[in-house]
Amino acid sequence: MISGGRGEVRGLGVADRYRRVLDQVAEAALRVGRSPDEITVVAVSKGVDDERIREAVAAGVRVLGENRVQEALKKRERLADLGVSWHLVGHLQTNKVKYAVKFFDLIHSLDSVRLAREIQKRAEGHGPVAVLVEVNLTGQASRFGVREEELRPLLEEVATLPLVRVEGLMTIAPVVERMEEARPCFRRLYELAQKVREWGIPGVNMRELSMGMSADFPVAVEEGATMIRVGTAIFGPRT
Repeated sequence: MISGGRGEVRGLGVADRYRRVLDQVAEAALRVGRSPDEITVVAVSKGVDDERIREAVAAGVRVLGENRVQEALKKRERLADLGVSWHLVGHLQTNKVKYAVKFFDLIHSLDSVRLAREIQKRAEGHGPVAVLVEVNLTGQASRFGVREEELRPLLEEVATLPLVRVEGLMTIAPVVERMEEARPCFRRLYELAQKVREWGIPGVNMRELSMGMSADFPVAVEEGATMIRVGTAIFGPRT
């Protein structure tokens, strides 16, 4: 088994950490007969200084993920020369939507009809906004995301909004002692994506499954992730 614990990569530079993540992705993908090229590594740069972000991009990172809209906007202005794609991987508040629709290439955290309608409103004059629907598979009320039984009604409503383009699903696994314990959560998201395809809701695509983070991404890859959100395993502990 490949492990992705934080302690194992201490002392390595950003480029070495990133290469290690790519190696783990490749091994996990090949183990289940997938191509490593199917998986996008979203380097989560929340709280990371510009120097380390530039090191990551120089090493090959092409997608940066941010949790907070305001922090992302400041970084994108300073790092405009990098030519990378920016994703919002954290919770999106409705009062930040007007900024998010202009600056992010993909929003991973659509979790309500209210938010979808606000995205539709703010996207007018800007163009379609690509989103993933966040699904809460932990059963914890403190977590963001729709419950399984809420997924179809949400997707059917979003399908009526021409500027909100659903590209897939996202989930955050529960905190576990061993990454193997996160497998049922990732497998369930994959199954839900299959179910959504069967529903055949017009305009709703299931191209992307965003699941897996630094502590559990190899298992997520084995279970069908097309995007993994990796911060600490690439950038090291936040300063």
